[in-house]
Amino acid sequence: MKRIFFLTNNPLSIIPSCTSLMPYFIRFVVLVLSLTQLPVRAQILYDTTTQDLVLDAIDHIYNYEFTAVEPIAKQIRAKYPNHPVNAMLKAMQLQWQYLPVKDNKAMSGQYAKLLEECINKAKILEKNEKNRSEAAFFSMAGHGYIALIHNYNNEKMKAASEAKKAYDYVMDGFKYMQHNPEFYFSSGLYNYYMIRYPEDHPIVKPVVFFFKDGNREEGLRQMDIASRKGVFTRTESAFYLARIYLKHEQRYDKASGYLSHLVEKYPNNPIFLMKHTEALMLYGKFEEAQPFLEKLKKRNEAFFSLISHTLEGMYQEKHFRNDSAAQRMYLIAIRQTRDEEYTKEYQAFAYAGLARISLRAGDKIKATEYYKKVMELAEYKGTLKEAKNFLK
Repeated sequence: MKRIFFLTNNPLSIIPSCTSLMPYFIRFVVLVLSLTQLPVRAQILYDTTTQDLVLDAIDHIYNYEFTAVEPIAKQIRAKYPNHPVNAMLKAMQLQWQYLPVKDNKAMSGQYAKLLEECINKAKILEKNEKNRSEAAFFSMAGHGYIALIHNYNNEKMKAASEAKKAYDYVMDGFKYMQHNPEFYFSSGLYNYYMIRYPEDHPIVKPVVFFFKDGNREEGLRQMDIASRKGVFTRTESAFYLARIYLKHEQRYDKASGYLSHLVEKYPNNPIFLMKHTEALMLYGKFEEAQPFLEKLKKRNEAFFSLISHTLEGMYQEKHFRNDSAAQRMYLIAIRQTRDEEYTKEYQAFAYAGLARISLRAGDKIKATEYYKKVMELAEYKGTLKEAKNFLK
């Protein structure tokens, strides 16, 4: 339990007086609130036919079978025309179909409108007490993703306002968790990052002091429960756990375990494919990674070029010990435009690879230059540790 009492019911009221902390705070909150776009059971709980339709639509979205979604969504709308699940399903589709949706002006506007629609319909839903857990889930996801939009647009105060609204629903989720396994995901993600994020970003500690305490191990346990027992949050729980084990815990075996299941179930999903390939590379399973890497290299989208060149560089460097071929791949990767959410870490990998190659060539000056770039870009604990050990 926290050791202070509030004169206000809004712990975020301290933010305007802590403007230097704002970027870190927003990143923390939207990270915790980047939960899922998936619907939760309540009003549809006793309608197994509609449950199956929703799950079918979700599976098609995850597997990039977008044309198959609308006929199913039409059936859901016909039965539940005013339900927030309709807007959230469409928002989910846009996010995956136009990845990264924030860079597509037309679709990002439509995406934001769908999130607002989801929130408005959830407000109507929550007027009935028996539907409040369901409404809380949709409101939480809607406000969280709108906060993320404002954050990417550098609208920090708007992001903080939306994050505060989402935070309230996250707290509600702790009450509903025992009755609805979908909330194990949001509760687990909160518990984990409330400990982990301040550890990695000490500057945010004065802010998180005002929030409900977390528990890192309990958070991992809760997310694992969601990955097994959640109906709608199962896939997102497994994906976020994999990312946590890659980025923070350096448990590449655990990450690969979650991702191998996702790649098997959703073979057309390039994000699951790239993370699985990455996990196998970091785990040292290069022969296993090779067919997945070849599949990733066939993607025509410019977005994946940086990723495939980086991973090919890692394959050449660490498996074949071919520094010349690896260097060519890494140099192509660092010259490409990066996305802050999805591909920045791959450029950090590339700079770290170039630093290692420079060291083997006896060029410590160049290695220092490259490792300084790693420090600017990297968020993975393992990559940062490598750079810090050289630069100290």
